[in-house]
Amino acid sequence: MSGTAQEFKELYGYPPEGVWAAPGRVNLIGEHTDYNDGFALPFALPQRTEAAAARRTDGMLRLHSADTPSGVVTLDPAELDPARPPKGSDGWAAYPAGVLWALREAGLPVGGADLHVRSEVPAGAGLSSSAALEVATALALADLHGIPLTRPELAALARRAENAYVGVPCGVMDQMASACATDGHALHLDTRSLRQAHIPFDCAAAGLRLLVIDTRVKHDLADGAYAERRASCHGAAAALGLPALRDLPYRELEQALARLADPVARSRVRHVVTENERVVRVEALLRAGRLRETGPLLTEGHRSLRDDYAVSCAELDLAVATANAAGAYGARMTGGGFGGSALALIDAEAEPVVTRAVTEAFARAGHAPPRITVAAPSAGAARIL
Repeated sequence: MSGTAQEFKELYGYPPEGVWAAPGRVNLIGEHTDYNDGFALPFALPQRTEAAAARRTDGMLRLHSADTPSGVVTLDPAELDPARPPKGSDGWAAYPAGVLWALREAGLPVGGADLHVRSEVPAGAGLSSSAALEVATALALADLHGIPLTRPELAALARRAENAYVGVPCGVMDQMASACATDGHALHLDTRSLRQAHIPFDCAAAGLRLLVIDTRVKHDLADGAYAERRASCHGAAAALGLPALRDLPYRELEQALARLADPVARSRVRHVVTENERVVRVEALLRAGRLRETGPLLTEGHRSLRDDYAVSCAELDLAVATANAAGAYGARMTGGGFGGSALALIDAEAEPVVTRAVTEAFARAGHAPPRITVAAPSAGAARIL
């Protein structure tokens, strides 16, 4: 029995019917494109959220997290309502509660369950800990109740939970990466059609490593900044007569920008259109095995997120600049921004040098020590027990 299964048995007094796991994700390139119907190139992390679960006969939902000392939360699924969430279905519990609500809202025959979750994905690091929790929960509930969902359908319902129940207006990229990624590959995702392609991405074979530099600065995408940018993009698309910014070709960008009077809207549009183009270019380089050449595009993407989209912060900028100065081929923030993590593509033998340089730079600036790990593209969600 796994550790999470054993904890479930000790908590509820009987063994779970299974344990399901879903990973966090790193987005190699393609930031803030998903809610603009654009392209993204994420991959799944080895760090996972595990959910041990079993069906209940009384229809109730009981939730417990090994990572949050809030005790067992007991909810009546019939009372789950995003407009009037019942007591207890907030904080971390809003995510699994929202998943059950989304499944039931879709007309799927989901009953009650006991869940116990444990996560290795650091919260607030821009690595999609929320999507990992949602996807693990959705997979567990679907399997327990015999509901045959495709992975894109599973991801869409998990996103629905975060959008409508939790109140975060995210796109679908995080949930798709967690549900659909494959080992050793990045996931090319067309967020309009949900078409996927698995792109070989083996840093180790090329003598490279991709560092994840967690600044330990926490962010909250529900605080209005994310929603403001989404609204700005959708407003700009409407002003240009487009269904979404994805429909603005890169070669027509400058002409389109000249039609927008608002300088903020121009900046947001410039980022989204150039970021979609960077995804296309990075994918082509990966397919050709030219991994090192993706580095400058990563750094270019960071400048766009910093200057045009205004979602970076001092810690992220310091991590990127220091890694590049220490020999990285390129670096960028990853995730929604306002904190979280940065990526740095480096030669394998440069890991100690770059790690030391970033750690010392943070100390000199008076920041908390960053948490630096190596990211390896891993498999998506699965039943593990």
